[in-house]
Amino acid sequence: MLPHLRTLGALGVCLAASVALTASSPAFAAPAQDDETFTLYAKEVASEDDEGESEQAPEIGDSFAFADDLYDSKGGGKVGRDGVTCTVVRVADPGDLLCVGTFVLEGGHIAGQAVVPLDESSQQPTFDIAITGGTGDYEEARGYIRSTDDGDYQRLEFHVRN
Repeated sequence: MLPHLRTLGALGVCLAASVALTASSPAFAAPAQDDETFTLYAKEVASEDDEGESEQAPEIGDSFAFADDLYDSKGGGKVGRDGVTCTVVRVADPGDLLCVGTFVLEGGHIAGQAVVPLDESSQQPTFDIAITGGTGDYEEARGYIRSTDDGDYQRLEFHVRN
């Protein structure tokens, strides 16, 4: 798979998350009763599979996985991690990936998924990840995560409804 496609994480694509809250309580504390908004920064963890990647065109069904460490700010403290798998579901113009991932934070997990453009440019487009559920403090979580390319990081704006 093309190396720059692996940075879609966030879910990452993905994915992942660090905690620069716009609210007064940190993301790793118990979430508010209603809505909670916080920003995390994901930085991909290198894997042994990164070497020797093929530059061939993607085909339907091709898949890859990646993991990110999640930080409260760019270069800040680590607050969690994520794991994401993406599968090519469309190669026509436009091409698409279906990505599914889980963000592991203190207090629980947040699960998400998205159809992400199969964009081969060095900077990924901004996209939204649907929050499909969670565990622990995030057991009834819904909402979305906006993923934006931010240099060496993926900026993740969590909009969580409980």
